[in-house]
Amino acid sequence: MAKQPENVLVFIEMEHGKVAEVSLELVCQARELADTLHVNVDTIVLSGMNVDICSQTIISYGCDTVYTVCDGRLEFYETLPYARIVSDFVRESKPQIVLFGATAIGRDIAPRVASDLRTGLTADCTDLKIGDHEDKKQKKVFKNILYQIRPAFGGNIIATIITPEHKPQMATVREGVIKLSAQEKKRKGTIKPFGNINWDAIPFINTVLERTIHEKKVNLKGASIVVAGGGGVASKEDFDLIKQLAATLGGVVGASRAAVDNGYIGKEHQVGQTGTTIRPKLYIACGISGAIQHRAGMDQSGKIIAINNDPEAPIFNVAHYGIVGDLHKVIPMMIKAYKGKS
Repeated sequence: MAKQPENVLVFIEMEHGKVAEVSLELVCQARELADTLHVNVDTIVLSGMNVDICSQTIISYGCDTVYTVCDGRLEFYETLPYARIVSDFVRESKPQIVLFGATAIGRDIAPRVASDLRTGLTADCTDLKIGDHEDKKQKKVFKNILYQIRPAFGGNIIATIITPEHKPQMATVREGVIKLSAQEKKRKGTIKPFGNINWDAIPFINTVLERTIHEKKVNLKGASIVVAGGGGVASKEDFDLIKQLAATLGGVVGASRAAVDNGYIGKEHQVGQTGTTIRPKLYIACGISGAIQHRAGMDQSGKIIAINNDPEAPIFNVAHYGIVGDLHKVIPMMIKAYKGKS
């Protein structure tokens, strides 16, 4: 009898010798799903170096077994070798759920693995849950399947997608939408090499001649205060007001998609569905209308202050404090008041 799908599997991304934060977020989410299903959490790590130390970190966030594939040729991500190895591992281990980060790598490898396994894939999920589904046409109830939840139709609705008759159930999950749980450094787990690989069949067709790494200039995810400007700022020159307020408060500058599309600031500052999902202690939205795509990336902030001259702007629906007025007048007053108190 064929082995029934069991565990929840997470594909682990490595960044400069460390585990990518989105992968640790996924391990935390997988732990919640696995506890509901009463199964284990597995992860697979491909690397050009020994990853035992990194594996201990993965275990501390809720993983039970870390499967490793270490080979010098895997030092840099390559689509075909990585996709082949992960597909072969999934075929052998038969997990019921497989999760990838919705990163450049995750968005590249996940659809290839899903296609190879002839199963579905939901991209850019913002939430995952376990539940039942009744198919009235087949008069059948599917128990404990994965609800893959994501914005759809340009972010105007939230869709719940299921693949009840195909395993594994696969999804990519956006960075920052899952909160890291507390790390348990004494947590026990197992580290196992995945050795059933026919290396002669792995298509290594590229050679890396040079690699240039640019450090991130903007760390929106790690900021405790974010001051963001939108289309209402009106010009690139006026966006200096946003930068001044952020500098005064010791925060980081964010932006809506409208501000980025208008050329007021670079895309690395974008907050929202097509930007970065953040959870700062304080988020100040200046001249941002509050479309659902933007709110999806910041509505979990500790405190939200909105400044907008339109009292009906949707941003006020999620703001804890709202200021109806011209941001070009309000922001200088805020800066003056803050400096006066300081």
